[in-house]
Order: sequence, then structure tokens, then C-alpha cells
Amino acid sequence: MDIKNPVAIVTGASSGIGEASAQRLAAAGYKVYGTSRRAASARGQAFEMLPLDVTSDASVEALVGEVMRRQGRIDLLVNNAGFGVAPGGAEESSIDQARAIFETNFFGLIRMTRAVLPHMRQQHRGRIVNMGSVLGFLPMPYGALYAATKHAVEGYSESLDHELRTRGIRVSVVEPAYTKTPFDANFLEPDAKLDAYAEVRVAVNRRVKEVMETADSPSVVAEVVLKAATAPNAKLRYTAGSLAARLRLLRSYAPSGLMDAGIRKDLRLDAAA
Repeated sequence: MDIKNPVAIVTGASSGIGEASAQRLAAAGYKVYGTSRRAASARGQAFEMLPLDVTSDASVEALVGEVMRRQGRIDLLVNNAGFGVAPGGAEESSIDQARAIFETNFFGLIRMTRAVLPHMRQQHRGRIVNMGSVLGFLPMPYGALYAATKHAVEGYSESLDHELRTRGIRVSVVEPAYTKTPFDANFLEPDAKLDAYAEVRVAVNRRVKEVMETADSPSVVAEVVLKAATAPNAKLRYTAGSLAARLRLLRSYAPSGLMDAGIRKDLRLDAAA
């Protein structure tokens, strides 16, 4: 952005990637409003926290209205709010649990986008950065619901970017791999557990915890969020971190059979089955 002190909203900014992104944008000169479901403080950081429930139309409208009242413009929206379900079989989550994760991870993103777009269109400029995942292009066994929400984010973002670029607005997706955040500590447990999946559920959870020990810092993703927000010619997709970049390359060029075998080997599925 070439205007002075552009205004940014970062959802899910109380910790992890959202907090790191809000900090990085503030350091780069943005006036940042972070959000969380609870009226958390920014703990002395250079951005302000406001309450927001992305599953509520009224809460979304109130948040966007408050930022417009204070600043008169919104230049950047970072849709980061989301949650995951702990590894488990796809049939171990009820329909209600499936609806809940889509309500936050996908429909919450749509609510926020629809709320800011009228203001961005009036300005004839704006950026929307949606937090995707490598699971948006490379599904993870025993993570079907979360992967499904991130696939939905990918498709929605690409369509939206085509619609808006002639209006001065660009949409990008940031695709991290494993990242050291409290995200996995706050996983919901599958709510319809079956004995048939007990052994593999434990094994995949153990493997995910192993990989998380060497995961990227949230600051790695935050740098990519800033890049997507400020690039003169925004790209649709930005991988975040070396593992994510390798996986994107492999997904694009490696034979599908090789990718399939690699996923199963990495998660030790055949040994756990």
C-alpha cells in the first residue's frame, strides 16, 4: 500500500499466526485491528484488539462498522480465524461438528469478506489475504474436515480474485505447513469416536506431535502475509516456509502414485492400520 498508515483487520489475532501477522503489519506501518472471540488485550503490542465472533452476522457487521467509524477506510483484511479437529477418521465427526468447523473456517471468512468489500469497492482498492494451508491442495488422511475447509478457501479465493481485480482489489491465499502455534493444543476432539479407528488415531496424533517439534515459527508465516499484502503485483497463492514450498512443488509435478505413497509413509499409516 502506498498510502500512509493503511488500515488492516486481522481475525484470530490473540495468538499464533494471527498475532504474529498483526505485529508484523503494525511494524510495517499499518494501523492494525486484531480480533478474537474474547475481548483480549494486545498485551502492549502495537495493535488494538477488538471482540469478534466470525460465526455471527451481527458481530461481523459491528466490528467492520466500528473500524470504519474510527478510520473511514479498510485497506487490508487478513482472514485468519479458524480451528481444527484432532486427527481422527472422517466418520468420527458428527454432522454438527462438520458444520461447526465450516461455520468458522469458511463461512466466517465469507462473512468478513462480504462485510469489507463494499468499502473496498468504494475506495477502488484493497487486499484480502486468506489463511489457507498446504492441506488446501494436499489432503491429509485423518484430517478430512479441516482439509475440506481449506480446499473451500482455495476455490473461493481464486474465484473472488478474478471478480475483484478489475476493481482494484486483489485476493491471495497464504499456505503454511506445520507451524508452532497453540492451534494444535486447541484441537476439538472428534465427537463420534469409533473403536475401529482407535489405534490409527493414536499413531497419527503421535506423528503430528513429532513433526510439530521442528515446525516453523509463526513469524515465518507473518512475513509471507506482509508480502501478500504489499506486493505491487499480488499473486493468488503464497507458500509459507520451505516445507510448504516443497510440498507445492511435489503436488504440481510428482506422479500421483508417488505422492500417495509419500503421504502414507510420512504418517506411517500402513504400520498403524
